[in-house]
Amino acid sequence: MRILVTGGSGFIGSNFIHYMRREFPDFRIHNVDSLTYAGNPMNLAALEQDPQYCFSRADISDRLAMESILKQGFDAVVNFAAESHVDRSIADPGIFVQSNVVGTQTLLDLARQYGVAKFVQVSTDEVYGSLGSTGLFTENTPLAPNSPYSASKAGADLLVRAYYETYGMNVNITRCSNNYGPYQFPEKLIPLMIQQALQDKPLPVYGDGLNVRDWLYVEDHCSAIDLVLRQGRAGEVYNIGGNNERNNLQVVKSILAALGKPESLISFVQDRLGHDRRYAIDASKIRSELGWTPKYDYESGMKSTIQWYLDHEDWMASVHAGTYRSGRI
Repeated sequence: MRILVTGGSGFIGSNFIHYMRREFPDFRIHNVDSLTYAGNPMNLAALEQDPQYCFSRADISDRLAMESILKQGFDAVVNFAAESHVDRSIADPGIFVQSNVVGTQTLLDLARQYGVAKFVQVSTDEVYGSLGSTGLFTENTPLAPNSPYSASKAGADLLVRAYYETYGMNVNITRCSNNYGPYQFPEKLIPLMIQQALQDKPLPVYGDGLNVRDWLYVEDHCSAIDLVLRQGRAGEVYNIGGNNERNNLQVVKSILAALGKPESLISFVQDRLGHDRRYAIDASKIRSELGWTPKYDYESGMKSTIQWYLDHEDWMASVHAGTYRSGRI
């Protein structure tokens, strides 16, 4: 199988590529990434000499660049490419619309034109909006995005659905809960808190810290996407969740405990605009239809994540120094 992975140098995309190279050594992976600030060449440095892997630097909204790649012929496209940080979307929504909506539409057009057999759109549970204290997001939950980021992802999802309904394209949409694990850019909660704690610096927690997320270890997410890619029914949406609800304060305290740091490092800061209170995923559909089960619970996933950052201080240092953008530590 020849797979085009877009946004493959980012957090989840790079983990997916590593997963697929381990599980399917005969598959050929072509990674396309524009290498914005969150795209890190170091994430896939170990594959640079792999004859079954190649990389192209391109923006998915650049039709000419993407056409030169798609016309080479692919069996599948897995679209991870997206601007994804909510705070940045609040400051500059236009970038998110361009990348997440226009970029996805460009990919869909070209995938259809060049006969790609399967298109997987990797989305987020944030398109569903915010839950109350009870209940779960299902695949039938109405879309109600509350940030420019989640609105742009919802728009992309609707385009993917439209290409199935209108053109009969073989598409799937996956919507995941909050991921954590290796290679996550340290603006996100867990790597940021690990980094701050290791330096005995204040750990900034939004509002009262009681916003709840369902935490999903990234390797479990990758195994689910693989199943959807190979076995997902055309036109279907699949929710992917870890069934590990924790509020932000619980997450931060667990990191401090694991690192032997005092809770006095916690510093409450002004809440984010439009901060959704709770997300939680019902993943029963992918479990029953495709047989997916996560391998990691919160405790084992967090232990593995913290150890990875402790073992890869050079990776974190390269991000802070900015040298990762040239592919050098």
